[in-house]
Amino acid sequence: KQWYQRRVAITAGAFSNCFSSFCATTRKFRFNRKSVKMSAKNGAKIFKQRCDQCHTVEAGGKHKTGPNLNGLIGRKTGQMAGFQYTKANIDKGITWSPETLDVYLTNPKKYIPGTKMVFAGLKKKKDRNDLIAYLVKSTK
Repeated sequence: KQWYQRRVAITAGAFSNCFSSFCATTRKFRFNRKSVKMSAKNGAKIFKQRCDQCHTVEAGGKHKTGPNLNGLIGRKTGQMAGFQYTKANIDKGITWSPETLDVYLTNPKKYIPGTKMVFAGLKKKKDRNDLIAYLVKSTK
């Protein structure tokens, strides 16, 4: 069998790109051991500890200090109906994806200067990965 190195996006529960082996014969990917592991279960704990006081995730959930996050992935910044966003948030104009969330959750005020979100960010990559896995799963 001939194996090729190919950069692929991890799906369902992970978001980062990683290198994997691809077999042209079986058309299957094998992810290497350095792949990013994400836990939506751990992400739920992080959400409850760090985000729950300001955000909800369920469909039709109310806005708190921050907006309801249902439907977050694929939505542009500052677009959740019924929530008053800052001009900075509306003008940022990015579409939320796991990749943009990773940058944002590292330091929200640096990524969107002028945001009213007081959250300082998550410095640990694993915590961000787990939280993003939870958000992707719970905000569909």
